[in-house]
Amino acid sequence: MNLHETPSVFFPFDNSYARLPDRFFAKLTPSPVRAPQLIRLNEALAEHLGLDPESLSSPEGIEILSGNRVPEGAEPLAMVYAGHQFGNWVPQLGDGRAILLGEVIDRDGVRHDIQLKGSGHTPFSRMGDGRAVLGPVLREYIVGEAMAALGIPTTRALAAVTTGEQVAREQLLPGAILTRVAQSHVRVGTFQFFAARGDEEALRLLADHVINRHYPDASGSDHPYRALLDAVIARQAQLIARWQLIGFIHGVMNTDNMSIAGETIDYGPCAFMDTYHPETVYSSIDQMGRYAYANQPRIAQWNLAVLAQSLLPLFGDDEDVAVAQAQDSINRFPGLLEAAYLSGMRAKLGLVQERAGDTKLAHDLLNCMAENKADFTLTFRGLCDVSAADPEADAAVRGLFEDPVAFDCWAGRWRERLDQEGNSDDMRQTAMRAVNPAYIPRNHLVAEVIKAATENGNFALLEKLMTVLASPYEERPEYARYRIPPRPEQVVHETFCGT
Repeated sequence: MNLHETPSVFFPFDNSYARLPDRFFAKLTPSPVRAPQLIRLNEALAEHLGLDPESLSSPEGIEILSGNRVPEGAEPLAMVYAGHQFGNWVPQLGDGRAILLGEVIDRDGVRHDIQLKGSGHTPFSRMGDGRAVLGPVLREYIVGEAMAALGIPTTRALAAVTTGEQVAREQLLPGAILTRVAQSHVRVGTFQFFAARGDEEALRLLADHVINRHYPDASGSDHPYRALLDAVIARQAQLIARWQLIGFIHGVMNTDNMSIAGETIDYGPCAFMDTYHPETVYSSIDQMGRYAYANQPRIAQWNLAVLAQSLLPLFGDDEDVAVAQAQDSINRFPGLLEAAYLSGMRAKLGLVQERAGDTKLAHDLLNCMAENKADFTLTFRGLCDVSAADPEADAAVRGLFEDPVAFDCWAGRWRERLDQEGNSDDMRQTAMRAVNPAYIPRNHLVAEVIKAATENGNFALLEKLMTVLASPYEERPEYARYRIPPRPEQVVHETFCGT
């Protein structure tokens, strides 16, 4: 090959889902777009997946990332699933604007889906056009990659491209396509689809596929399908606890938006809290607050109960025994989540040892934050700088509270608790900074990026924000504006789904 010649694009596909029966999906190719242009390529992720960033950035690569060309070895398909949307049963949903190209195995031996989101109409589009607009594509890219940097299981963004076409929503908006990477796109709703149809064969095939792909230890159990349920429950407990610990609100926790692999998936009207309050809702479509921050653990358990119900036919012929087993598994979820949450909260507060009063200490801080309109991220990051012995060092964090004396009362109890630990300030502060981020994708910053890109085609703000969010725990003076909460006129009150 000539040294100046761009290497051809190669995806080492090994497509396990495409080997399932035809009723699991519809095979089709993406719909071409007029004039695709690359916005951003996640080069580090590409290399980890065994892909060549240079070739992906080439004209041929952009053709693939936009759906204009199907790469060799791909078996493009749209997955079928059902789901409860805001508690309402919808018997058939499916990938209405996404097409799974295939699967690759990364450098660590982990299998991943490569999916184009916004790639055109599918048999599951219903009344939709199958396209995505630039704003939601950028939001998913930003927030998903921020979550990955924060250490929270998530789908990833490999690339984003503009399509050179306008998409009709409330107004005409620039179109875009996201290349999404996930450990898989199997959802609670995928099991619901086959369970609702009484298709036990498909349920068993799907469960075996998921066990083989995500939970191989379950295959050695005397009751592999219950072991599968238990494993999914445990993984979701860890995931939701991490959401709560970071102040993340998913916004649309429908059963078709809950990944069996335990990753955060489907970033629609998602947001990170600024001012802390447990009833916080950002989603414009969540009028009743079903998916408010404080409700996320309860909704997760509700979704998992639906999964358990879908799996019942695989638990055995005795229905009463199957129901009892499933209920026992579901009943363990709150305890698993609480244990994960409290462990994380201890770390956020600089505590290593377990003490009986730690739960109350944490909850009292959160109540104080809610009553005094304190910023979630800045409060915990500010605690990292507090000296256990010198209350005079509290000025910055106590200034976040409308009534600083309320913080002082809590901080006195916290210091007494820190005295029981016996660690130095330096050791504690270093440990706390490793779990309390300085930077999150604040809503007004994301909105700023989307506005510049949508109205002016300017992606410079996107690049800067992505640089900051790549190292969320490392505070740097030149990024000071990315820490600051929004001014009153910058506050984002609603986020939107974008479909």
